[in-house]
Amino acid sequence: MPLKDKVLAVLEENKGQSVSGSEIARSVGMTRSAVWKAVKVLREEGYSICAVTNKGYCLSEDSDFLSEQSIVPNLRTKELGRKLDVFKTIDSTNNFAKSLAQLGAVHGTTVISEVQTQGKGRMGRSFYSPLGMGIYMSVILRPKLTVEHSLLITSCAAVAVAEAIEKVSGVECKIKWVNDIYAGNKKLCGILTEASVNVEQGGLEYAIVGIGVNVQNVNFPKSVSDIGTSIKLETGENVSRSLLAAEMLNSLEDKLSTITDASFINEYRRRSNLIGQRITVTHGDHTEELTALDIDDHGRLVVKSDNGEKKALSSGTVRLAGE
Repeated sequence: MPLKDKVLAVLEENKGQSVSGSEIARSVGMTRSAVWKAVKVLREEGYSICAVTNKGYCLSEDSDFLSEQSIVPNLRTKELGRKLDVFKTIDSTNNFAKSLAQLGAVHGTTVISEVQTQGKGRMGRSFYSPLGMGIYMSVILRPKLTVEHSLLITSCAAVAVAEAIEKVSGVECKIKWVNDIYAGNKKLCGILTEASVNVEQGGLEYAIVGIGVNVQNVNFPKSVSDIGTSIKLETGENVSRSLLAAEMLNSLEDKLSTITDASFINEYRRRSNLIGQRITVTHGDHTEELTALDIDDHGRLVVKSDNGEKKALSSGTVRLAGE
């Protein structure tokens, strides 16, 4: 680990409190001069670190940079996030995670970035990922699942993320089938799962779960300003992105253990903002208006047409009628 990261770990552990240069030097095994140089580098990277005579260095409590040092202390996981890569900028965390997975990266390997230049959404759409405003995270999963059970990963992740956001921020979260987290009638978070199937063994080789949460955003591009919201806009408060990132990993690991018995589906249903609503479903060039009835145990959206015919949808773009 670079010396500056060792210093950062000490400052994160004592966030908001002064730690003497000599104490830091002893704990990380370097000279006080090396500590000073490491603090200088951290400041150049944007960290707000003050130095008080006879007291030492203090990392501001308002500091909200994502780092391994700020996230790992909040983890309760055994595997998720224990191998963690944090970037200042990246094209897409899902793209990078996929390249790692193809090279054999272990289950739970997590990629996070402060900004994405080519953030990915469903159906080839882009995901708005501005610097320092959100959490852009991709997790490599290698659960031993059949192809049928692997189709529940996105639904399982949606419940986990909704619960984590609610726990950390207090924002009541609903789920718009299949992969969006809503606060009220606006989108707070998107989830994108990409998977590789082992054809010979008939099961999942790996899945990449990409999670993008709007945290501190107060402005959105015109194209999404009518549908996007953030934790900041919903609460008026700042929440720790590092704490939220860790809590999402904690919740995801917990929920993944229930995927084969689908016990999380009841919570998915409870949080659905579609059940009982008139909806518009688009498949390719075909669009139809239906009534959403339920989410079945396979994570499919059960709908009824105006002629009374019922069916279960596995895919499609859905919006509330009239939107």
